[in-house]
Amino acid sequence: MATKPPTGDPVQDAPQVDAPLRAAAGLPAVAHSLKIAQQQMGVRRTALTLLRVNQKDGFDCPGCAWPEPEHRHKAEFCENGAKAVAEEATLRRVTPDFFAAHPVADLATRSGYWLGQQGRLTHPMYLADGAERYEPVSWERAFDIIAEELTALASPDEAVFYTSGRTSNEAAFLYQLFAREFGTNNLPDCSNMCHESSGSALTETIGIGKGSVSLEDLYKSDLIIVAGQNPGTNHPRMLSALEKAKANGAKIITINPLPEAGLERFKNPQTPQGMLKGATLTDLFLQIRLGGDQALFRLLNKLILETEGAVDDAFIAEHTHGYEEFTEAARAADWDATLTATGLERAEIEEALALVLASERTVVCWAMGLTQHKHSVPTIREVVNFLLLRGNIGRPGAGVCPVRGHSNVQGDRTMGVFERPAPAFLDALEKEFGFAPPREHGFDVVRAIEALRDGAAKVFFAMGGNFVAASPDTDVTEAAMRRAALTVHVSTKLNRSHAVTGARALILPTLGRTERDLQSSGEQFVTVEDSMSMVHASRGRLAPASKHLLSEPAIVARLARRVLGDASRTPWEEFEKDYATVRDRIAKVIPGFEDFNARVTGSAGHPGGFTLPHGPRDERRFPTATGKANFTAAPVEYPKLPEGRLLLQTLRSHDQYNTTIYGLDDRYRGIRNGRRVVLVSPHDAQGLGLADGSYVDLVSEWTDGVERRAPGFRVVHYPTARGCAAAYYPETNVLIPLDSTADTSNTPTSKSVVVRLEQSATD
Repeated sequence: MATKPPTGDPVQDAPQVDAPLRAAAGLPAVAHSLKIAQQQMGVRRTALTLLRVNQKDGFDCPGCAWPEPEHRHKAEFCENGAKAVAEEATLRRVTPDFFAAHPVADLATRSGYWLGQQGRLTHPMYLADGAERYEPVSWERAFDIIAEELTALASPDEAVFYTSGRTSNEAAFLYQLFAREFGTNNLPDCSNMCHESSGSALTETIGIGKGSVSLEDLYKSDLIIVAGQNPGTNHPRMLSALEKAKANGAKIITINPLPEAGLERFKNPQTPQGMLKGATLTDLFLQIRLGGDQALFRLLNKLILETEGAVDDAFIAEHTHGYEEFTEAARAADWDATLTATGLERAEIEEALALVLASERTVVCWAMGLTQHKHSVPTIREVVNFLLLRGNIGRPGAGVCPVRGHSNVQGDRTMGVFERPAPAFLDALEKEFGFAPPREHGFDVVRAIEALRDGAAKVFFAMGGNFVAASPDTDVTEAAMRRAALTVHVSTKLNRSHAVTGARALILPTLGRTERDLQSSGEQFVTVEDSMSMVHASRGRLAPASKHLLSEPAIVARLARRVLGDASRTPWEEFEKDYATVRDRIAKVIPGFEDFNARVTGSAGHPGGFTLPHGPRDERRFPTATGKANFTAAPVEYPKLPEGRLLLQTLRSHDQYNTTIYGLDDRYRGIRNGRRVVLVSPHDAQGLGLADGSYVDLVSEWTDGVERRAPGFRVVHYPTARGCAAAYYPETNVLIPLDSTADTSNTPTSKSVVVRLEQSATD
């Protein structure tokens, strides 16, 4: 049966540490999934809900964006997907009585875990200027408050409209439409903090900021390189695809500073053989230093060039640009410099080269381990160089595979949630809706925080997410948010951002993916786009957590009517009544969505949805400035460490999804009952005089000389790459300077933070 939420925050000052596991999933994952689900939902609701996850007639998992195969299991979800669903479909409720008992000052002292465990929000809540507590408010009054603040601004650009990757295509399209009709391109989103570097690099090199592979390509590949990614925790269903690729003969190279259980052995819970024995996935593990990936791929490119017959000359001649400049830079790659940058041995790189040369079809997958460094964009460009050299873009079994995090983060960008929209998109919007969208670029996440800090932005509106916990430089971010005149969060559950407010604040409760969406024209569904450009429907079936909830499209439509008034020619009321009308307009604005309604419902012969067009993948057509795929030749960079310092990466535990904390364990890494741990190699720990079990403060060092400190972390001797350390976010986001960002993409450098470890006062 479902259990009640915790009344007090659990004590986390003595984490327990065991040896890390060497295999992922299996019976422990099944047992843990069911335990969490039953605690939140009870037995019957668990069964009814989980069997609808990722089914063609069910709802899309609110967790990651990994695609579903054509033929689906009855249980088409992973452990962390089950946790995400359980937290949304929980029977626990956060009512006005809860807020009466917990002033904002109290909420601000609570952990993210405790806040999330309280349950679903049930009523719109308002924090008046100077008030100590949120109080219930009607939807009409809530929209009036937002309209008061927005219409009082000196410029529309004093408003910021943030989006989380959970938002549906329909809601995202309406949201950006409202923001632009209001008059601003201030549309930062969670991509700014994760895969913005991927989009920047891929748009420049192949002409589209998305991956070029499908699940079928993975199954057909000869070699899959997984770089800077931990699918066992962050995208567990990817392990099934890797297992199938291995069974078909593929080799897998893993490039990562940490060994991860999911890439060592996968115990597939869908098969008896998988449960008992599992499958070895990684053929070669390259334990690279943080930030050394560009140097590694540059050297591999040099070695490919030096190997007779290894280059696809015909593909390069017909489809690429910039080859001569690239080859000049690649041939200058140096073995000694590369070994220093990567921390690898020469024999390891030579073994990797042998696997590369033996492969006719290669896929490179990556995630945050490549995207959150100063030099992330040139690193990903170098990955593209690597694939172009052997013609591994635009043919079956080969291509680029940036693995997106949140379930519709790619779809939100497709729908126009972007602070730097393409002129062609704005032209189409203007033609369809009859207003002139703003053309000046808006704020991304970092610039939005700077604008709030500096008083250039005064209203912050978040469509989902936990902005305060997700953003860098926690103290600066929180101070910036508190300078706002109004902060608004559309949310399903309580989180840290609700306790860090502007002078006035609103919490607007919304429907979750699991819930039935009934509007005046009848029952509605929404759509999402997965990490491989597949668009499909999502239909909730549960009764809403409260009769006071509104859907995200309804919230946007009502807000737009209240703010824009009769001056708007957009049929906002019609959009709220029937989401099919939204999809009809999307079809007219965004290429690839023609006949959207017919194709997504299956009536046009596309059961389960449809795949968006992708020029490089489909026909080796590259919509770049040159009309071809672009080789690039950036200087090789890697982080340099002062004596006695470590390079810190922030990461998730296994009981976590983004900023949502499901529990206090990290089962695969052997951590239990606590999150304030720092993983350090025994070699580095010995040199720094740090015993396993000692406590340290993490202090980051940056050019501004500001001390950023995260106190009280237990040292864990762990097999990470030398010179590197790891600790969980959001606890360590305080260490990441706001202006330490990737070149071009402006993504916070969460995977390369220079830190010193000082003995903690709590030790």
